[in-house]
Amino acid sequence: MSTAGHPFRDNVTMLRRNLLHARRYPSLTLNLLLTPVILLLLFVYIFGDTMSAGITGGPADRGDYIAYIVPGILLMTIGGTAIGTAVSVASDMTEGIMARFRTMAISRASVLIGHVVGSVIQTLMALAVVLGVGLAIGFRPDATPVEWLAAVGLLTSVSVALIWIAVGMGLVSPNAEGASNLALPLMVLPLLSSAFVPVAAMPGWFRPIAEYQPFSPAIETLRGLLLGSEIGTKNAVLTVGWCLGLTVLGYVWSKARFNREPGS
Repeated sequence: MSTAGHPFRDNVTMLRRNLLHARRYPSLTLNLLLTPVILLLLFVYIFGDTMSAGITGGPADRGDYIAYIVPGILLMTIGGTAIGTAVSVASDMTEGIMARFRTMAISRASVLIGHVVGSVIQTLMALAVVLGVGLAIGFRPDATPVEWLAAVGLLTSVSVALIWIAVGMGLVSPNAEGASNLALPLMVLPLLSSAFVPVAAMPGWFRPIAEYQPFSPAIETLRGLLLGSEIGTKNAVLTVGWCLGLTVLGYVWSKARFNREPGS
């Protein structure tokens, strides 16, 4: 099999395939998108007053909690859509299309890149929807154009990192259900981060786990960019480090797994 071909053309073809597939079968994307939206509405309108009073130590103000929670929900949205990527890749594996791609005269990398780029595009669209819901219920960012660009760059970088990890999870899973279960931590970890309550309010033994896991630094950095609050060098460095590390790990893992001959 020739793997030289025209890589750019192959990448575009695979990207088109995955976008068409997502358009024809939107139920998975919609289900994963509903989770962060429902959590946002639930925490704002049911727990918002109580949570805001606990965080600020002042009178209950749902508006303060909206500002606090939206950045965390945006990162949770990325984790949810990454689960959809893992399921999509696993479905391709079990249906045999991946084996077919291995025999075709196309760039092998394009098969994975098509999934990643297509999923990143879907993720950014989902983030726009969730942000739109946040704005509709009272989220009011205080960011300059440069800070908005940095926030978009941050969300895109986190998306790429988590989606490459999700591709690897899909490749090693025996079926779509297994991929969904294996990728579940991508939705659970935001619940164990600073998305809903500050790390300082958590039990002392758990704080280091919440503080240094991938989501908390990214959430704090995004919160600082959108609200004009202090980010801190540690959060910025940890965010960049996690994004780079997970991207490289996911890419190497996915490429090695895809290139492995069936049954080996």
